Amino acid sequence: MKNQQNFTDFKYKALNWANQFDVCCFLDSNQYKDNYSEFDFLLAADFQFELKSSSVNSFEELKEFYEAHQQWTFGFFGYDLKNQIEDLSSNNQDGLEFPDLYFFVPKYLIAYKDGLTEVLIGDNSILNDIENFGQIHKKEDKKLNLKARLSEAEYIKKIDSLKEHISRGDIYEINFCQEFFAEHAKIAPVETFKALNQLSPTPFAGYFKVRDHYILSATPERFLCKRGNKLISQPIKGTAKRSPDPAEDQAIKYSLRSDIKEQAENVMIVDLVRHDLTKSAIKGSVKVEELFGIYTFPQVHQMISTISCQLNPNVHFIDAIKNTFPMGSMTGAPKVKAMQLIEQYEETKRGIFSGSFGCINPNGDFDFNVIIRSILYNSASKYLSFQVGGAITYQCDAKKEYEECLLKASAILKVLGDH
Repeated sequence: MKNQQNFTDFKYKALNWANQFDVCCFLDSNQYKDNYSEFDFLLAADFQFELKSSSVNSFEELKEFYEAHQQWTFGFFGYDLKNQIEDLSSNNQDGLEFPDLYFFVPKYLIAYKDGLTEVLIGDNSILNDIENFGQIHKKEDKKLNLKARLSEAEYIKKIDSLKEHISRGDIYEINFCQEFFAEHAKIAPVETFKALNQLSPTPFAGYFKVRDHYILSATPERFLCKRGNKLISQPIKGTAKRSPDPAEDQAIKYSLRSDIKEQAENVMIVDLVRHDLTKSAIKGSVKVEELFGIYTFPQVHQMISTISCQLNPNVHFIDAIKNTFPMGSMTGAPKVKAMQLIEQYEETKRGIFSGSFGCINPNGDFDFNVIIRSILYNSASKYLSFQVGGAITYQCDAKKEYEECLLKASAILKVLGDH
């Protein structure tokens, strides 16, 4: 155990050190108080064992991988694993080319909690290595040429078409996303993540590197967490812009809490998550612990609900993840039809976007986020991408939905605009 005087300085020093390896994962709660988070941050670096899968049996392969090692395991699930769960396909363009699933058992693992650093895997000497590691300040001068995959007019046309599907009764709600991208992009991933994490600190933020692939995430959303035999999901549906004026900001917060449209969006997804959890739950144990909770982040207020259940002892925890994937907040209701329409109307393959990354501990407890508000980067092809979206219901205003997308993208646009 070692007391760290300067938490922020140590955090980024450690990340710079970890980034020298082919593989690393950094999970940062940004010291948000949360009932289920175990650490302020976890940093896993290098690998003893790894699993990379884009087969038809990725979840089974992960189950075998975890059972073989029963050790701290870090990794991600790509959105297109949906094709292994349902009769679906993904044929849209993909500039990033992430694997569908990747997990690794780290060689080094550092945990930080309440001012104390602990080396969970590896030798304590790595703390000295981190302290002595030269900071790499690579600020790329190359200007990013960010483009929108859709114009505002094209976006609005697609929303109008989706609303026709809703009026016909095909779906009640759908999460529709659009991509912003840059080709020939050169960024310094650690420096870019640091800028994003400082501008928009969130409770499920993180940095994931697998060789040429990077996830730089400022996500505020938890997908699924397991503590003991309890599963917890916390979908976000409902967004309002912050105001610099404290009185107005409070009024906006109150208005979001009582907004009928936002409540309708949120409750539809709560019902969907409840349904998904019943597949893994002890009968009668699914409950809504908090409905329409309002949580404040630097750029936005968000409406978040918490749903939990007791995990059926006959259900493997990885099957419980599969039973709820992809998350309801990023698909819609009914889920399968919403995913079919997402494939039809979106221009870009989601890939790792609206997937999830996180960790599993040696006891089989886990915590996974939702990959939103995230910069995705392939350093080999120099392709950079981020996507934003929102819940489309019959009542929604397409122009306002477009503006909400830009609000959600604002922190990333500001960070990337510095290039």
